[in-house]
This record gives sequence, C-alpha cells and structure tokens, in this order.
Amino acid sequence: MFVFMVFLFVLGYLIIALEHPLKIDKAATALILGALSWTVYMLGSEQILSMVNNSGTYVSSAWAAYLTEHGGVVTKELMTDFISHNQLLEHLGEIAEILFFLLGAMTIVEIVDQHEGFKVITDRIKTTNKVKLMWIIGFLTFFMSSVLDNLTTTIVIIALLRKLIDDKHTRWFFASLVVIAANAGGAWSPIGDVTTIMLWIGGQVTAIEIMKGVFIASMLNMVVPMFVIGFFMKGEITRPEVQTTDNDYSIPGWQSKLILAIGVGALLFVPVFKTATHLPPYIGMLLGLGVLWVATELIHRNNHTNDAKNLSVVGILRRVDVPTVLFFLGILLAVAALQSAGQLQIMAKYLDDKLGNVYLIGLAIGLLSAIIDNVPLVAGAMGMYPIEGADAVGYARNFMADGTFWELIAYTAGTGGSILIIGSAAGVAAMGLEKIDFIWYLKRISWLALLGYLAGAGAYYLEHHFLYH
Repeated sequence: MFVFMVFLFVLGYLIIALEHPLKIDKAATALILGALSWTVYMLGSEQILSMVNNSGTYVSSAWAAYLTEHGGVVTKELMTDFISHNQLLEHLGEIAEILFFLLGAMTIVEIVDQHEGFKVITDRIKTTNKVKLMWIIGFLTFFMSSVLDNLTTTIVIIALLRKLIDDKHTRWFFASLVVIAANAGGAWSPIGDVTTIMLWIGGQVTAIEIMKGVFIASMLNMVVPMFVIGFFMKGEITRPEVQTTDNDYSIPGWQSKLILAIGVGALLFVPVFKTATHLPPYIGMLLGLGVLWVATELIHRNNHTNDAKNLSVVGILRRVDVPTVLFFLGILLAVAALQSAGQLQIMAKYLDDKLGNVYLIGLAIGLLSAIIDNVPLVAGAMGMYPIEGADAVGYARNFMADGTFWELIAYTAGTGGSILIIGSAAGVAAMGLEKIDFIWYLKRISWLALLGYLAGAGAYYLEHHFLYH
C-alpha cells in the first residue's frame, strides 16, 4: 500500500497532464486522486504506519510523535484516530487556508473587473508591441508579487491580460511568463511566497538577508527567459473588442477608480495584516473582501436597474472559477497524504544521503517542486535540518539562520515550480483561469523556465561561494 500510494499519485499526475487529449477535466481527476490517496492510506494503515527506516524509527515522523504522545502502544484504533482525526484534519486546515485565500483573491479581482477597474490600468498601457508589452508585464508582475504574493499577483495580472490580448495562444504565452515572473518575484521577498513565509516565520531566514541574498538570482530567473523570447517574438498584439451590452446602467468613472483603489488596497493590506496580527493571510483576505463587499452594497444601494444584480457580490460570486478551487483541493489532499504517510520524508533523506552538498540538494528540491507541491517539500526540509547555532562550523554553518541552504531553498523551491504548469500555486491558478494545456506549456515554456532556474541558481552559487567564502 505504501508503494501503491506513490503509483496512484503518478497515475493521477499523468491523467491531469493529458487532460486535453483524454477530455477529462483536471479538477475531477484531482478530486478522485485526493480522495483515493487518503482511502488507500487508511485501508493500509497497519502496513504503512508500521514501516521503519534503517535507524529503526518509524518512516512517518508524524506517527512517531503521535504514538509517543499517546503512550506508545500501537493499536488499530489509534492508527485510525491518527489518520482521520489528527492528520486529515490538520492538513485539511492548512489546505482550507489556501482555498479561502484563493477564493477571496479571485472574488476581489472579479469585483474590480466587473466594475471596469482594470480599464483604468489597461488604458495607460498604450504599446501593442509584443516584446515591449512582455517586459512591462514581466517587471510589473515581478515587483507586485514581492509585495502581494505570487498567487494573488497571477490572478490580478491575468485579469489585465484579458483586457489587453485577444488571441488565446498569445495570451497563454504571456500568462506563462507571468507564472515565471510571479514565482521569481515571490522568492526574494519574505512575504512573496508561501515557502518563503514558512522559512521566515520558522526563523530560518530574516527579512533583510533573504532580500539581499536571493534578489539577483530571482531577477535572472525572470530576465533570462524573457531575453531569449525577445529574439523570436515578433509582431503586434490585437486587443479584444469592447463588448457592447444591453445593460441599462453605465458605470461612472469614479466608481471604477474607487473599486480599483479599495480592491488593490485590500490585497496590499493582507501582508500588513499578517505581520501585525500573526494571523493566517486568508483572514486578512476575507476581511478585505468583506470591506469591498460593504463598499459595493453602499455604492449600489440606490441602483434599481436590472443590471444591478450583476454588479452585486452575490452575482459576481457566480462567476468565480470554482473548478480551479476544487483542483487545488484535490492536488493538495493527495500531496498531504504522501507527506503524512512518510514518502516525502524518505525522498528528502535520500537526497541528503546521495548528494550531501547543500547546492545540489537545494537544486534537486527545486526540480522536485515542479512535480510535487513546494510547501510539503520545504516543510520536510525544515523538519530534517534543524537550525544550527552561531558556533556551527564547516558544513553545519550552511544550516544557520540565513545560512546558504535556507536561502537557496527559498529560491529553488519558489522558482522551480515554474518548470511545469502544475508545479506552483501561480501555475495552477493560471492553468485554471486560462485553461492552459499542460502539454503546450511543457513544449513551449518548460525549457525557458528551466533555463532561468539554472541561471539564477548559478548566479547564487557564484555570488555566495566566491564572494562570501
């Protein structure tokens, strides 16, 4: 059953990758994969949880800790309770944080979009040259994701792209570059990516040092792919035609600007709220959504036209892409099962034993994050490698606070997910919002993302190995 869980994940991954040829929606596959992963885990609990490694300890460190807390006597009832009432609920809580964050961000963006708020921005982007637009969108995404986060930024920028680019495949190309730029921008900021936030909160990195240490690598991760693309990207973009409707209510300019200001303010408020209160980011996102909701209710309280319902949040919620949220749910459930059962810990231990070099381990974890969600990978690394004290020497110094290993993990885990479209939250969001084909991304974008990833990693190695040692 232990190995079967891995087989099940690989099979589900392949079906998701072949979504378009098979004509099976990826959300459906992800939900089945997530549910079956925990089902197999529960049915094979006695065999899976009893597995031990070479040192004689349980493969699942979570099970070992739980067993110690409950007297150390192994029973079937205790195993069942561990999986269903401890691990599943714990992981579901973490997944719910991501889903509510995603729902809040998507709803805020949709409210701004329906009130023509993004038109205020797109009207100021005059160029139709593909290369110029690529650089504008790239740098806008890169710096925005360092202030917000890569997921929210991707949702916002893709909403902008829909106003700027009419052709589907051209928009796919730009949306894919947004994924690369958003992941790169989030990696160097302590609040720009979930994994960097984890390392920051855990004490592995500090805000100023992570920004100094990873900025150059992150910038190259974005710039190198766009520089290469600039050689063969030609022509002009075609903007979508303005849709004429029969609505009997015209949105005044002041309303568009006000909703845009409140919406962007709500998104920018999230990292401030988290820093000030130490509450999860989704609480700040829901608070921002609530404020924007009240604002729209007040603005339209005297609007009795037939179109009023389309501008209300209740009406806008019907337009939110629920399949994307369900896709997140299924994928994260499946990965959580592998983390709980211990497969991810075995993989992390294997990397440590076989590579034994912080640069190679960091590079490998980044490549793995293109396949497996980077959150459990980083969580596993944090659990495997304790923070060394100030008196550490040699190899151990790499694991001190702000050590080479932690900074490198922030970069590689944050940007490695760009190599495959489903390797990061930003990629999954872009895939869901724009219906980007996995194979299309693999053929046209993956090699560019890998090139940027290696360029950034190489720059980090040269900068820290020769300048700081």
